[in-house]
Amino acid sequence: MQAVITLDCLRWDQSLTHVNCCNIRGVEFWLAMAGEPEKHVAIAILFRDNQFLLQLRDNIPTILYPGYWAFFGGHIEPGETAEEGVWREIEEEINYSPPWLKLFKQWRNENIVRNVFYGPLTVPLEQLELNEGWDLGLGTVDEIRDGRKFSSIANQVRPIGEPHQQLLLSFIAQYADKLSDLDPL
Repeated sequence: MQAVITLDCLRWDQSLTHVNCCNIRGVEFWLAMAGEPEKHVAIAILFRDNQFLLQLRDNIPTILYPGYWAFFGGHIEPGETAEEGVWREIEEEINYSPPWLKLFKQWRNENIVRNVFYGPLTVPLEQLELNEGWDLGLGTVDEIRDGRKFSSIANQVRPIGEPHQQLLLSFIAQYADKLSDLDPL
């Protein structure tokens, strides 16, 4: 349900996180907006031989999906395009530069807009430098469907983040018979 309030002194705060209703009978009122501003991220589905590179996120309770398998990527910086952001994040997080990346989809979920790119992983895992996260590994189609994957660093099976699993299942359904490490799909 959405309510509309019309006041002659209504003004938006610059942060867009609340509305300021000033000096109604000498009292200043603040009304909270429903929801938080959208956060834009750029993430990458990197694949090789029908397997998908996953990052086991640090098990820190203050981050999204702590201790879950997810994609490499992150927040888009001010003034940066989603494509620039995904290239920067992959380089920062695993010191890798794919031969190409292509936009798979833009997916809104809760207050996050995920710009999902895909491209090939052309180097062995041992050549990647894990600069962010707890572990990395290649997830099989069966692990993606099951929603869990073993981590040798954590020495336990850890869950795959729900949005990441949904995105991978959608990607697999669309491209399963076309996956190639050589050319953009």
